Amino acid sequence: MSERLVAEAFVELADTLVDDFDVMDFLHQVTVRCAQVLGVSAAGVLLADQRGALRVAAASTEQTRLLELLQLQTDQGPCPECFHTGRPIAVADLSAATNRWPRFTAEARRAGFASVHALPMRLRTDIIGALNLFGSRPGALDQDTLRLGQALADVATIGLLQARAIHHRETVAEQLQTALNSRIIIEQANVPVIVEAGVGTASDAAVAMELGCDGVLMNTAIAAAKDPIKMAQAMKLAVEAGRLAYLAGRMPRKMYADPSSPLAGLI
Repeated sequence: MSERLVAEAFVELADTLVDDFDVMDFLHQVTVRCAQVLGVSAAGVLLADQRGALRVAAASTEQTRLLELLQLQTDQGPCPECFHTGRPIAVADLSAATNRWPRFTAEARRAGFASVHALPMRLRTDIIGALNLFGSRPGALDQDTLRLGQALADVATIGLLQARAIHHRETVAEQLQTALNSRIIIEQANVPVIVEAGVGTASDAAVAMELGCDGVLMNTAIAAAKDPIKMAQAMKLAVEAGRLAYLAGRMPRKMYADPSSPLAGLI
């Protein structure tokens, strides 16, 4: 493999701070670059959503995308196994994995693939997905290639988490502005104020009530939760807590932290 090609791949995957950064384009480029640099026929990426369920994020070819979808539908294949165990998966000859992943193996071989590897996309213990590598010939990738593949997966993971952090920061800023606008509306309103949208979890309901809203109307946040009954209980407690906090009145805000515990005798 070309050192220049490897260097270009790392530089490209590390550049996630550009103004026009697009996650889907980035992930597609991850699969294309991995296929080029690692010398495999195709690559695909599965990522976990906010609820921990795997989703097809990108694939270098249409055949690969269909195989990634099949893994999700059957919960069988190298990517789901890699994601759930957190360990790399290597199958040098797909014909030997018929009992392990029956449907995936049959479809992968029908698509012309003879070997497959999967590498976890993780930052320390936080696993966000898996990178699938497909080969057209039987044979395991050597250790140097696997280490390079894991390094590319790690760089891509850092780039994704960084993009998520930036998006979260921007979302928080928007939420703060919305909160300020809501406060103005509530203070000027002469009728009960009910929040009907934008509530996704219990903390959102608590914030709405802390601002002085009279109630929160919700459906999807509860119905779409992993455990709707527990989420409904959490929402009830959040609404009560937020209302009590509003009635109690919070302490004055400060621009900096000021410890209230005495420091004498601690050092």
